[in-house]
Amino acid sequence: MKKFLCICFSATMQRTITFDCVKLENVNRSKKYRLDASGKALNSARVLAQLEKNCATAFVPLGQKDYKDFLELAVEDGIKMQYIEIPGKTRECWTLLDTSAGSTTELVVGEAPIQRLPAFIKNEEKLISSELPKMINEADAVLLAGSRPGGWSEDIYPKIAKEALSQGKIFLADYIGDDLINTLKVAIPTIIKINNQEFCKTYNLEFPIEENKLKEAIISQSRQLGNIIIITRGEKSTFAANKGEFFECPSEKVKAVNTTACGDSFNSGFLYEYANTGNIQSALKKGTWCAARNAERECPGSII
Repeated sequence: MKKFLCICFSATMQRTITFDCVKLENVNRSKKYRLDASGKALNSARVLAQLEKNCATAFVPLGQKDYKDFLELAVEDGIKMQYIEIPGKTRECWTLLDTSAGSTTELVVGEAPIQRLPAFIKNEEKLISSELPKMINEADAVLLAGSRPGGWSEDIYPKIAKEALSQGKIFLADYIGDDLINTLKVAIPTIIKINNQEFCKTYNLEFPIEENKLKEAIISQSRQLGNIIIITRGEKSTFAANKGEFFECPSEKVKAVNTTACGDSFNSGFLYEYANTGNIQSALKKGTWCAARNAERECPGSII
């Protein structure tokens, strides 16, 4: 059995609230409500655990004021957890599901930046120098996904990527902006998963972009980096390239219930299949299948 480590610096207490109809400037009474341990890589760990029991471990920093609640929710979902405590509370996000409109609305509450006090800096250094390398050593593939909250060092994502690749692990990067650009300066992720708008922004391309130009750009960048680049495009087919070889996978049409974490579920399916078979086309199909099953469910990051 292949082992997966899912690293999530932006853990979230995800509140999913279902309404018959959401109307602005009105009192809206919910029909259903659920609370889940969430965050991009945490969602991926849940899907991986559903694909194969005990194959995934999630590492997350959790607020010291509510970490027990988060861990209880994660363990109930069969997610193996590693964590460190950080000051304050874990951030919260709300998802509003409007059943009449078939819409999903996410409300993300930005967490307060962590104060870089001496004790926090010391814990961060220990995490990078000893704790994460040990976790990475026990895995076959590493997924680092989501934003880097304020307070963490600007070089922490590049350091994690470099460590995973130096240990010969498959490394999937699903993050953007300066963190991705700085990572590429020191280490080339095995797989970069990004959406079309983020890809264009990263490489200074105009958006929206014509399909043929997007294909050319993906092929060029993957050849230059010598890696796999995957670009998701919402309901449109997914584009990918491996060292200049182009792939495409059609999306699956479904009646969506909750589209939150579809990208995270795609990551799970792709990484699981790729780690086990090395076949990119079948990995794209598995990722697409997981994303579609997730869209049919209320729980973010779930295929069952």
